[in-house]
Amino acid sequence: MIKFQDVKVGDYVMANFDGQVHQGEVTQLQKDQKLALINAGTQEFWHSMSDLHPIPVDDEQLTKLRFHKQQNEDGSVKYMKGAFRLLVPAAGDFSRMEIWYRDERRHIMQPLFLHNLQNHFYDMTKVHLNTDSFD
Repeated sequence: MIKFQDVKVGDYVMANFDGQVHQGEVTQLQKDQKLALINAGTQEFWHSMSDLHPIPVDDEQLTKLRFHKQQNEDGSVKYMKGAFRLLVPAAGDFSRMEIWYRDERRHIMQPLFLHNLQNHFYDMTKVHLNTDSFD
């Protein structure tokens, strides 16, 4: 389950609808009832927070978001999208990471979920992280 205060319009989450789980994008929030409207590609449905689940950040998700990947000699992997950088200690190890944009750096000491990364990205760049964000 995701906390309502952690979700923003544009975030990607997994939504459970009648036993079917689909990745979708938050398109609206209804604060009074703590509901999120999720577009899963074909239709939009309102969901309570108990129906929403986070998506772990991994290579597949970063590739979908059109990050460019660079394998470093020390085994670490750098993902790049425009001037935004994300560095993990080893291929497939997203247990901690360093992210930076221009002169702002953040050290993340636990695994991140995709909606959290999107929120960090927005805080740092003022651009929503999605497949259309700058490359």
